[in-house]
Amino acid sequence: MSFPGFSLDGQVALVTGSGRGLGFEIAKAFALAGATVLVNGRRRDVLEAAAADIDRAGGKAVPFLLDVSDRALVENGFHGIREEWGKLDILVNNVGLRDRRGLFETDMEAVDRLIAADLLAPFHVSREAAKLMRDQEHGRIINITSIAGPIANKGDPVYTTAKGGLEAMTRALAAELGEFGVTVNGIAPGFFATETNAAPAADPEVADWLSRRTSLGRWGHPSEIAGAAVFLASPAASYVTGQIIAVDGGYLAHF
Repeated sequence: MSFPGFSLDGQVALVTGSGRGLGFEIAKAFALAGATVLVNGRRRDVLEAAAADIDRAGGKAVPFLLDVSDRALVENGFHGIREEWGKLDILVNNVGLRDRRGLFETDMEAVDRLIAADLLAPFHVSREAAKLMRDQEHGRIINITSIAGPIANKGDPVYTTAKGGLEAMTRALAAELGEFGVTVNGIAPGFFATETNAAPAADPEVADWLSRRTSLGRWGHPSEIAGAAVFLASPAASYVTGQIIAVDGGYLAHF
């Protein structure tokens, strides 16, 4: 016997920033669980390649070219989703920027840019998605936060501020949207060996540090983010909202 609670058959999902990295792995997992996935980003060639990879694996993916920081484009994009698919069941806010500079080294233009990408854009995208989900009385919003949300380290104040805000936004939207049957949760990734982290992932000193700092003693494989995302998007998580799941190899639990 199988447990159907993790099936996403017939659902439409938008995963922002899903051309590569953790976003791609989430998009691929959704597609293999039965959803039609809108693979989002700003480069058509990357999105077409990602969608083709998902299709070859047996899923269904559609490139969805959109800069989520452009508010007019976002509103037009969601109008297009309503016209083309008539609904949106799942949104994953995955797009994010990082600027590892200290408080006094970071200029305010960079602060504005990072807060706009990591907090304001997810807020706006969530609001547009919620309009569709409210009308259909069902939906899942998943915010990709970070272990930098609940804890902090020197030299990364803007990113930590944005991700802490995204955690708070997750709880706030859960409170706002529960009456419409919409759940809002977050996933806080730890150290994953993505393309962006290729240099530190190849550094033996970092590997040695992680072996002592995390319970599992290693980097996360990008595909290991997918299980939590499928769970939160699925009927199995129908009574889970306002929560942040850390997928971090035990980083937050280990000292």
